[in-house]
Amino acid sequence: MKSDHALCLSPKGFHRMRYVEWGPPMAERIVICVHGLTRNCRDFDFLAQALLPECRVVCPDVVGRGKSDWLEDKTGYGYPQYCADMATLIARVTAGAEAPKRIFWVGTSLGGIVGMLLASCAGSPIEKLVMNDIGAVVPKSALARIATYIGQDPRFGTFEELEAYVRTVSAPFGPLTDEQWLHLAVHSARQHEDGSWGLLYDPAIALPFRKGPLADIDLLAQWEAVRCPTLLLRGAQSDLLLKDIAAAMTRSGPKPRLVEFDGVGHAPMLLAPEQIEVVREFLLAG
Repeated sequence: MKSDHALCLSPKGFHRMRYVEWGPPMAERIVICVHGLTRNCRDFDFLAQALLPECRVVCPDVVGRGKSDWLEDKTGYGYPQYCADMATLIARVTAGAEAPKRIFWVGTSLGGIVGMLLASCAGSPIEKLVMNDIGAVVPKSALARIATYIGQDPRFGTFEELEAYVRTVSAPFGPLTDEQWLHLAVHSARQHEDGSWGLLYDPAIALPFRKGPLADIDLLAQWEAVRCPTLLLRGAQSDLLLKDIAAAMTRSGPKPRLVEFDGVGHAPMLLAPEQIEVVREFLLAG
């Protein structure tokens, strides 16, 4: 694994989007893995290793998260900026290639929406899309749940207290092992100058949740425009990708294969071997 950054542009200036990458630089397949709303690139460590050596795997920290810069203009946190940043990343990782590259996308929650938006555009380079527990319609009830904790900037006296908090708010991830919870907590944490512990994202990413009354997110038009082969993953107890919405999606747009994981809500973290294998099989086929 190595780390690097792409220099991206917002209306207020440039910012660095950090990413980690795995695998041979010359690989034909480039898999871009993008995390959920408050998460970071290290969520994909185990999936990335499972895709080696066939793929080059690139995992960015979305701006405002992980080790990427925070936006100066906090109102810029939203899909137009995220999509623009990812277009920059695609250009960077394909620059100078002597042979054509195949771009595959794995997106959890927010990362899945970004992938769907990019895949719906004319001329999109995305050849395969994995939508992890996110759909063409996101119910406002799930957004209301997320709004109860995002952006609060909690502080903890010890790392152990922070890890307990991560386990609580992320309980829908399912029955993870102690090692997996520790991995998620370590890479979600930052220590402040006073010694306290907090979360590794800009609390201002919550601004879109506070612009007005919450409403369902409807992206059916964009979904219908997706043409690439698509895999749709769902936690069987998810409140973000409802069962009837997932079923309807299999009959429209790219008509994806739907795979559900029992005992998991929002979202499958792609840490368990059975989850990783479903994604690996889809990406490496053909």
